[in-house]
Amino acid sequence: MAVSRRSFLTAASAVSYRRVLGANDRVGVGFVGFGLIGAQHVHDFRAQPDVDMTALCDVYQPRMEQGVAACGGAARGYRDFRKLLDDRDVQAVVVSTPDHWHPLIAMMACAAGKDVYVEKPLTLFVREGRWMTDVARRHNRVVQVGTQQRSGPHYQRARELVRSGHIGQLLTARMGNSRNIMPGFGTPPDSAAPIDFDYQMWLGPAPERPYNPHRGLYHFRWFWDYSGGQMTNLGAHEVDIVQWALDAKGPLAVTSTGGRWALRDDGETPDIQDALFEYPRFTALWSHREAGKGMRVQRGLEFVGTKGTLIVDREGFQVESDLRIDPQNGVPVYRGMPAGGPRRSDVKGTPWIEKPESGKGSEEEQLAGHARNFLDCVKSRQQPISDVEDGHRTAVACHLANISLRVGRKVRWDSEREEIVDDREASAMLERPYRKPWDGVLRSLLA
Repeated sequence: MAVSRRSFLTAASAVSYRRVLGANDRVGVGFVGFGLIGAQHVHDFRAQPDVDMTALCDVYQPRMEQGVAACGGAARGYRDFRKLLDDRDVQAVVVSTPDHWHPLIAMMACAAGKDVYVEKPLTLFVREGRWMTDVARRHNRVVQVGTQQRSGPHYQRARELVRSGHIGQLLTARMGNSRNIMPGFGTPPDSAAPIDFDYQMWLGPAPERPYNPHRGLYHFRWFWDYSGGQMTNLGAHEVDIVQWALDAKGPLAVTSTGGRWALRDDGETPDIQDALFEYPRFTALWSHREAGKGMRVQRGLEFVGTKGTLIVDREGFQVESDLRIDPQNGVPVYRGMPAGGPRRSDVKGTPWIEKPESGKGSEEEQLAGHARNFLDCVKSRQQPISDVEDGHRTAVACHLANISLRVGRKVRWDSEREEIVDDREASAMLERPYRKPWDGVLRSLLA
């Protein structure tokens, strides 16, 4: 009797699932991509006592060799990630490629019976996230998304405070990031790809384009073919914490504006962008700036409530409040009341927030904790702290901001149906075609 590809992949997944359940001591890990964040993951996983650094893949030969050395020298090196997925000693795969490769490699790894740690943003476009979630569930895979802030103990405490009403009713979350990379990266001409760089494999499912020095390495982030810019990169971290703290499935509507207005190069994604997310009973705002001297854009995240504000970033959190209660009549007294109203100096009140909390943290702690959580879940088969469904919902919010920016108007979102409401042009941006032969691979995964 003929065996279908789907039956074969399901059987392979079940075999690997049993093998991982018995792997109580060590987990064989393979890494796909050894760029900026890929090198960090190699460092973090190598520091774990129960990891075998089994294999590493990169389409750029020098990076592949550097990655193998960083793994300790014993890892097998591959230029084609499919060979890494065929490696029976690899039980878990860490995907640190450019964004446009995240979904397909992760889904193929799940189908091959591997658990997956995949960097954020989870997807390049909205529909991919539902595909990834369905494939992961079908093959009983653990999928951890690289929104590492969730693994910081101080972020977890900040979440508890917001959820418990410590700062009162949440009104607004403010998010942002800024830096100055003027004048940009120039406009180099197209050329032949380096002989040791597999450009066709690098492109993968993305559209066919001539090789250009900017289409590769870190500069991929400035092109819509491969990324959603800083909205889906840095913005995803903060949007993720907002939705995690409030158990929000997604925004009701998103409005965004901006453009690539300052940098003088051939990039496409915005160097300046502002986005307003509307949720039930609160709003969230994101701003990023890639150019501008002396900017004062909020870094990290502020939760603004009726009793106070909780400010959190990767180094810690603190609670601030300008509100006190008049002990005579119980009337709230704010700093900056209108003329004629009660002034803060007029009363000897008690703080509305009795014991404003603060806490410390570090980025290293978050990265290491996220890797540890993933490995523990590989063994226990429990859901990780940044599950694929969570990563999908975070990515959706960021994609909606970019869709709003590109169509030039507000987009409304139905989180249950996962559809844009009454906007045919915007809805068309929820999905993009894959390039051959990867479109066929996708069809087989979803069949």
